Amino acid sequence: MAVTLDDIRAAAAAIAGSVLDTPCLHSRTLSGITGAEVNLKFENLQFTASFKERGALVKLLSLTAAQRAQGVIAASAGNHAQGMAHHAQRLGIPAVIVMPRHTPHVKIERTRAFGAEIVLDGENFDEANAVARRLMQERSLHFIHPYDDDKVIAGQGTIALEMLAARPDLEVLVVPIGGGGLIAGIAIAAKSLKPEIEVIGVQTERFPSMYCAVRGKTPQFGANTIAEGIAVKEPGCLTLPVVRERVDDILLVDEGDIEQGIVMLLEIEKTVAEGAGAAGLAALLRHPARFAGRKVGLVLCGGNIDPLMLVSIIERRMARSGRLARLSVEIRDVPGMLAQVTACLAGTNANIEEVYHQRTFTNLSAQAAELEFVLQTRGHEHAAEIVEALRKAGFRARLRHSG
Repeated sequence: MAVTLDDIRAAAAAIAGSVLDTPCLHSRTLSGITGAEVNLKFENLQFTASFKERGALVKLLSLTAAQRAQGVIAASAGNHAQGMAHHAQRLGIPAVIVMPRHTPHVKIERTRAFGAEIVLDGENFDEANAVARRLMQERSLHFIHPYDDDKVIAGQGTIALEMLAARPDLEVLVVPIGGGGLIAGIAIAAKSLKPEIEVIGVQTERFPSMYCAVRGKTPQFGANTIAEGIAVKEPGCLTLPVVRERVDDILLVDEGDIEQGIVMLLEIEKTVAEGAGAAGLAALLRHPARFAGRKVGLVLCGGNIDPLMLVSIIERRMARSGRLARLSVEIRDVPGMLAQVTACLAGTNANIEEVYHQRTFTNLSAQAAELEFVLQTRGHEHAAEIVEALRKAGFRARLRHSG
């Protein structure tokens, strides 16, 4: 039976008080950068840091007493797992979660902390899903799909009710797509309330399953993506028809777009988004003409990112913007030369983050050495000023390419 607006309203009533009605706020700075009127739906502020607990809770609440007693099982890269484990624990329902082997450690540990039994198996969601289906049969558990389920779809659609209640003048909703549960629920609710509103999906170039499905194309998949939450190879049987009927367009973004979105959200909005959570902003950055001058609602669907991954993304973006610079300096291999170079750097207000002194593995003469610095700078122009200052001081210096 197809999900209706009434189903989504019933889902909203069922989860009221157990799931946050998260803020939907206008971002003046991002609006200025992108040329659109940007409004952010902060689903990363949910208790499990993702929208997924909405649909998981609606489904759990629909189970019979016998099904609850048997227990539930799901396959998830992390966010559905945490949402289901959290609310299953609240409701006293035993839960088993099958997660791909390479799921970020932070998601595994947070799911385990909610009392779920964790099974790590499979290289990706699809393989983990197959394992979960097998365990469901072997252990007589009730399977809860992360997106291809009417109750789950209805639960995710409650986001659109909240967004349009907070910002009724929104013209476009930009929604990340994995298997399609989120965008299907949002599209049903949004188009029912406001037929003229546009609903735009976002996928990564490495996992364009829904993008290709609606176009009748055969997708080619990458090995991995930083947006692992939407790295799904097969659209849902229930979600695909909804996307075909109610979603106006699907845009693709690359890894660099997503990295930029993550860093901008951190720097400008002071909020942490995982790769999938930043996909909507990535679409605005990649396709600015598509949204120029329009009132846009972005769903920051999750904030569960591995801290080490976040550090790596921040450093890579700083390097690309010139705020981290790699500098090589040739010196005479005599006492005091390192001090002279660092004094020159201090005079340019460059902060030294790392320094390497190399005299053996180099093509320089035996009386020479090479210094390599990683510097914190104000940007590309400042880095160029640093090189010029070193040259004026008599040193051969050059910037190393940072990507």
